[in-house]
Amino acid sequence: MLTLKIGDKAPDFSGQDEQGNSINLATFKGEKLVVFFYPKASTPGCTTEACNLRDNYEMFLSKGYQIIGVSADTAKRQQNFKTKNQLPYPLIADEDKSVINAFGVWGPKKFMGREYDGIHRTTFVIDENAVIVDVITKVKTKFHTDQILNK
Repeated sequence: MLTLKIGDKAPDFSGQDEQGNSINLATFKGEKLVVFFYPKASTPGCTTEACNLRDNYEMFLSKGYQIIGVSADTAKRQQNFKTKNQLPYPLIADEDKSVINAFGVWGPKKFMGREYDGIHRTTFVIDENAVIVDVITKVKTKFHTDQILNK
């Protein structure tokens, strides 16, 4: 599970977005980046979180941040999620969990007394030098922008 912490170099990830475009850490060289991991596209909590970031997207851009969402959903599911909610940022379809595992957000979870492996809702804030400056593990989906920008 999660081993990355503030001050660590961000993993040099590589994945494909909902349209099949390649996205990696180098794509954002010299820019600040928010990478948010969510369990499943189009579920209530994930939609609330993604839309909170969407509604504040211009504020992120004005502060020099780019945003990427990541889940293990298929590209088709990610595309539907993006289109339906008019999300302005790319969503990585990480079906092989290479990005998810690079950031250490896959592991045991409990829900309604059942234990299973899944994605832990986690957000990483990365500076222009690819250093992790914040790790948010207790994401408040309705107020996620505040958690990221008002530290």
